[in-house]
Amino acid sequence: MSGRTPEEREAARLDRERRRAERAGQPLQPEPPVEDRESGSPGPTTHRAPQPEPPAPDPQPTQVFDVTSQWTEERTAVAAPPEPAPEPPAPEAEREVPLGTRRVTRGARPPAPPRARTPRPVGEAGGPRRWAGRVVALLAIVVIVLAGWFLWSIYQPGKGEGSGRVVVRVPRGASVGEIGELLADRGVIDSPFFFRLRAKVGGSAGDLKSGTFTLRSDMSYGAALDALSRTPPPPPVIRITIPEGRSRRESAPLARQAGLRGDYVRASRAATRALDPRRYGAPAGASLEGFLFPATYELRRGSTAPDLVRQQLTAFRQNLADVDLRYARSKNLTVFDVVTIASMVEREVAVARERPLVAAVIYNRLHDGGPLGIDATLRFALNDWTHPLTVSELASDSPYNTRNHAGLPPGPIGNPGLASIEAAAHPAKVPYLFYVVKPGTCGEHAFSSTDA
Repeated sequence: MSGRTPEEREAARLDRERRRAERAGQPLQPEPPVEDRESGSPGPTTHRAPQPEPPAPDPQPTQVFDVTSQWTEERTAVAAPPEPAPEPPAPEAEREVPLGTRRVTRGARPPAPPRARTPRPVGEAGGPRRWAGRVVALLAIVVIVLAGWFLWSIYQPGKGEGSGRVVVRVPRGASVGEIGELLADRGVIDSPFFFRLRAKVGGSAGDLKSGTFTLRSDMSYGAALDALSRTPPPPPVIRITIPEGRSRRESAPLARQAGLRGDYVRASRAATRALDPRRYGAPAGASLEGFLFPATYELRRGSTAPDLVRQQLTAFRQNLADVDLRYARSKNLTVFDVVTIASMVEREVAVARERPLVAAVIYNRLHDGGPLGIDATLRFALNDWTHPLTVSELASDSPYNTRNHAGLPPGPIGNPGLASIEAAAHPAKVPYLFYVVKPGTCGEHAFSSTDA
């Protein structure tokens, strides 16, 4: 217990409340009269504003010793923790008048005045920075999706070796782009662009081989590149021999037996775009009979009759280019006439050295204007090369019956070889008009200038 007088304790208490009010930013209420406090009458407990110092006490004042009040005040002063520095007082207009004294307990903090909020400008929530971030994020997503699609298109995960069988011939010196176009046209791959890109990325662009490959439909780029990087085996071939002098109808079974697909005769009719007989002096509507050069041909497995026809026409042009036609043209004969004569020579001759002699007989009879009398032309029209000709057949009015019609037949009766074409272009210088098979020989003829 302190030995201070009640007035000193009261002054200390008022000073403490004044300091608390200053820290809380609240004014103190006027102190009620001493009579009310000392009388013990109940009343509201309020904060009291500091009062001026009371006058000096009487020499012998009456001392009132309030032990309970002194103990409470000292306990509060000791137990209360130091409080933070006071905030600046609120404006006078916003200050509220307190209703009474409030005791601050341990750990309590006076409420802070509400902080004024600065209004946000209109449109700031969707400002340029926020939209820029969204655009960048969207572009990043697009780039990631495109990159994924690009890699998926190049490497084609899950796509295997394909199915079926596709034979592809890669030309020598073909570039990666040309090979890709070829494979895409045949249905082996999807895109020549991604095929070329896959070859560049994988480093296999320089490993691709030329030749004939057996691939599959709908292959992945990697599988196609692996197949084309291996040296292809030699392709199996079809070897077919077309004898000299055979007609198209006689060659058709040979093409079929060799395994060529398609109709040989029909293919020869449709190939007039590749070789037009009218360019060689043939009348309109003439067929390719005589222009299908006889030889031995090798074709790949799976080739067709049109493939053989194209090779025969190519061979005819190449062989005809080596024939000197000046003498025949001097006799007003066209290439078509020479081929027609050569086809008859091919059928009449069994001994090679007789070719120019038989051609000379035909030239001499054409010069005289008489009928040729060659039965092979009638056999061609009848498509009968084995049975003897009947009297009625020999008397027929067919344009191919050279016994009844002078001059050359309407066209070749077969497809002559190079030796017969050269003999027809350069006949022997002999006056023969007749020939007949010698008995007991292998088709050798005896030639004569008269019918004796």
